[in-house]
Amino acid sequence: MFSGGYTALMTPLKDHEVNYEALEQLVEFQIEGGISGILAVGTTGESPTLNWEEHNEVIRMVADKCKGRCQSIAGTGSNNTRETMESTEHAVHVGADAALLVDPYYNGPSSLEIRREYVAPVANKFPQIQIIPYVIPGRTGAQLLPEDIAILHKQFANVSMVKEATGNIDNMKRTRECCGDDFTILSGDDDKTFTMMTDPAVRASGVISVASNIAPKAVQDMTTFLIQGNQAEAEKLKNALKPLFGIVTVKTEEDTPYGTVSCRARNPLGIKTLMAIMGMPVGPCRQPLGKMTKKGIEVVLGAGRTVLKNNPEILKPVADFFGVDIGTRLYDESFLEGLAYSEY
Repeated sequence: MFSGGYTALMTPLKDHEVNYEALEQLVEFQIEGGISGILAVGTTGESPTLNWEEHNEVIRMVADKCKGRCQSIAGTGSNNTRETMESTEHAVHVGADAALLVDPYYNGPSSLEIRREYVAPVANKFPQIQIIPYVIPGRTGAQLLPEDIAILHKQFANVSMVKEATGNIDNMKRTRECCGDDFTILSGDDDKTFTMMTDPAVRASGVISVASNIAPKAVQDMTTFLIQGNQAEAEKLKNALKPLFGIVTVKTEEDTPYGTVSCRARNPLGIKTLMAIMGMPVGPCRQPLGKMTKKGIEVVLGAGRTVLKNNPEILKPVADFFGVDIGTRLYDESFLEGLAYSEY
């Protein structure tokens, strides 16, 4: 059973290299927060810029730390089936509970090809591990359709869930319609989890969350309340977490010598920046992801300050675990040094 809150874990960096000591701390923080499971090296974990040696070591460490304590999911997908086979074999070897296969990006296979030439070969070769298709067309330019997911579910006992990040409620409903009641839908978007779990035509079982990097207990509690049918308490937590959900992507309008342009700081930059400000050992993103703009920093700070003011209990576990004064860090500009570009 996969249900509840799963954290798409940040990969901490220091001096441009993976900080494995900090990785252990982040995993312990998640487990102490009661999270159902941890995803290693998803999009949030900067999978596009980790080499395969780093990729596999992060998966090994996370799987090892999670054993007997919570579930572990390994991000093993790519746009190359051979690479995905090798990475999934490693995930099986180190004892991960599931492998997440993002739709192949850039080369843009059809849904038929994703099913027949990508997910099916992996599911067939590794029946001992759960295979989770990850449908996020906004990033990949491709999409495994509900009809093909249903065929996979019928063919393979280990394809019984999906990470759904299309943002399209009709697609989610179609997935439930095609795949039946014994299929698990996990939200891939923090801000849509409540709707996906309460909509009777979707009936999601939980979320693979970005915001839970900061607030694992609150995200886990929200999903637990929804599973229990306590919608009122879950809604309180949804509202308390809303500012964090809002900075998974940060959009600003920036002035240049040639006019105003739109700037979109995509996950993991916004949440990772707030984590760094608050004193969590995450370090920077790896290039080509860079820094926030000054306006983007203000958006991130605004979210953190709003949560601290209105629902300080959400951030208290961070303060307790990492021994930081969050109020000081959110209002002292010295903690912003190096986190923003000096000009556009």
